Amino acid sequence: MSGAITPHSAVPGANITVNEAELVRSICHESFYAFLQEFWYVVVPEKPVWNWHIEYLCNTFQKGAERVFRGEPKLHDTIVNIPPGTTKSTILSIMAPAWLHARRPDIRVLAASHTQNLTFELGRKCRMVEESELYRKVFPEVKPSHDQWTKSLFMNDAGGGRMACTVGGMSPVGFHAHFIIVDDPLDPQQASRVSEVELGMANNFMSEVLPTRKVDKDVTITWLIMQRLHQNDPSGFLLSKSKENIRHICLPAERSPKVKPVRLRRRYTEDGLLDPVRLSRSILDEAKIDLGEYGYAGQYQQHPVPRGGGMFKTERIEIDVPPPLTSKHWVGLCRFWDKAGTAGGGAYTVGFLMGRWRPAGAPKDGSDDNWWILDVVREQLDSGERERLIKAVTHRDGKRVIVGLEQEPGSGGKESAQATVKRLAGYRVRVVPAVGSKEERADEWSTQVNMGVFKMREAQWNITLVDEMRYFPFSAYKDQVDAGAGAFTILANLSRRVGGVT
Repeated sequence: MSGAITPHSAVPGANITVNEAELVRSICHESFYAFLQEFWYVVVPEKPVWNWHIEYLCNTFQKGAERVFRGEPKLHDTIVNIPPGTTKSTILSIMAPAWLHARRPDIRVLAASHTQNLTFELGRKCRMVEESELYRKVFPEVKPSHDQWTKSLFMNDAGGGRMACTVGGMSPVGFHAHFIIVDDPLDPQQASRVSEVELGMANNFMSEVLPTRKVDKDVTITWLIMQRLHQNDPSGFLLSKSKENIRHICLPAERSPKVKPVRLRRRYTEDGLLDPVRLSRSILDEAKIDLGEYGYAGQYQQHPVPRGGGMFKTERIEIDVPPPLTSKHWVGLCRFWDKAGTAGGGAYTVGFLMGRWRPAGAPKDGSDDNWWILDVVREQLDSGERERLIKAVTHRDGKRVIVGLEQEPGSGGKESAQATVKRLAGYRVRVVPAVGSKEERADEWSTQVNMGVFKMREAQWNITLVDEMRYFPFSAYKDQVDAGAGAFTILANLSRRVGGVT
C-alpha cells in the first residue's frame, strides 16, 4: 500500500490524531499514488483494487508535476489511451487536482470533458475531497475561497483552484492553468455515431483553444486521457501532427503490439490481460458482444480498426506491374470522380482509375477476371480548379476510359453532374446517383478485395489509399473509397467488352 494508512472509520479523518495527520501529510507529499490510496474512500465506497497501471499513471503524472512545481520547462505533454472502467477519471479528474493543491495551493487546474453534466460531477467529487475532514486536517493551509466555490469553479485563498469546461461548450476564457487535464473529449456512448463536425470541434479545442489557456506555454502540462473512438479523434489527430513533444501511453485491455511504452507489455497477465479484476476475460467477452468488432477494437484495444481490418482486407491486394492499357484484354477501364469543392481543406476531389482484365481464353462470365487499381488523383480544389482537373485527366486517359461521376442528392447535385457531362462532350460518361450510405456503396467492392482478386500498380498514392481503405468506415477521409466503389459498380455491370467499343 506504499505506506498508506487505512482510514479509521466510515468517514475518513474523523478520528485521526495530530501525529497521524502529520504522517499522512508526509506520505502524500511524497507520493501522489499514496494520496490516491488515502483519499479513495472519500468519493468511492467500493473497496479498491490496486492494479499496476494505477500506480504507473500516478507516478508518471507526478514526475511531470514536480517539474511544474520547480518552474522548469516541461519535457512533453501526455496522451493516455486506456479502456473504460480503469479508474482513469478518479485518478486524473478527481484526485490529481486535490493532490496538486496539497503540494502547492496556488496551482490552477483546467479540467475538460465532453459534457457539462460529467464535468460538474467530476468537479463535485474533487471538491468533496478538498472539503473532507481528512483533507482539512492534513492540509489546513488549503482554505476555500467561499465566493468562488462551485461545481464548475472552486478557488482557494492562495489563488489556486480547479475550473471545469466542456469541449465546444462551457468556455475557459479568463482562466489560465498550470495543468490542463482533458478526460474523454468525445462521448464514448456516441462512438458509433461520432460525426466529422464533432471530431473537428474536439480537435480544434485541443489544438486551438487549450493552448491559449496556459500560465506558461513552456511549463504548463497537458494530459489527454481517453479511449480511442475514431482514427481522427483527438488522440489520433495530435499524434499525427507531432509525436516528438508527446509521450504516448497506450494500454489496451488485451496485450497487443499497441502497448506503449513497450516495456509495459510484461506487466500484463500470462493470458494477456491489463487488469484481470476490472477487465476480466468474461467482462471483455461481454463488451465484444455489446460493442461489436469495431467498437471493441477502438474502446478496449485502443486501435479503432479490428484486428482483421475494417471492411477492406488491404493485405490481400497484390502490388504488381499492370498490363499495358492499350491491351485488348481490358474488359473495361473506368475513372470515377468523387467531387469536392473546397480549396486547401475539407474533403478531397478524387479520380479513381480501375480496370477489369480478362486473360486470353478466360470464360466470358468474368469468373477469372483480374481487377486492377491503376491510378488515383486526389486534390483539395475549388470547384473551378476541380472541373479543369477532371477535363485534363479525362483527356490524358483517352476515350477508351469510361468517366464515372457521382451525383449527389438534390437539384444541386444533378446540376453539378450535368455541367461536368457537358464539359466532357465526346467522352463516355456514366452518372451514378449516390444511393445509400458510403458503407453500403462500398460493400460489393470490399467483398471482391477481400477475396484477393485485386491488384494495384505501385505508386506513391498507394500509401494514402491503403490507409483510408484499412480504416474505412472509420477513416478520417472516405473520398477514395467512395470513388473506388463507384468505379467498381460501373465495371461490374458492364455487359459487353469495352476494348474500344461502346
